[in-house]
Amino acid sequence: MKLKGTTLQIKVWKYLKTIPRGQIRTYKQVAIAIKKPKAIRAVANAVGKNPYPIVIPCHRVIRSDGKLGGYSGPGGLKLKKKLLKKELKV
Repeated sequence: MKLKGTTLQIKVWKYLKTIPRGQIRTYKQVAIAIKKPKAIRAVANAVGKNPYPIVIPCHRVIRSDGKLGGYSGPGGLKLKKKLLKKELKV
């Protein structure tokens, strides 16, 4: 799959693919992992522009306060919650 986006978006999307099933990360943790610790909002925007939801598991990224944040895939937050429950066995 050929990813088209900005350098930051592609870094974020590639990192998202490394998050193991059943685990979550915060937008801040993603920003730190891609060595852009001050780019939390830019990371959140990149996650929101993920061209392949589920294939690139953006549903595994949540806000630092524990809230789900957004989900741009079909089904929106309802699907994000369902996917996380299924993976985390909550």
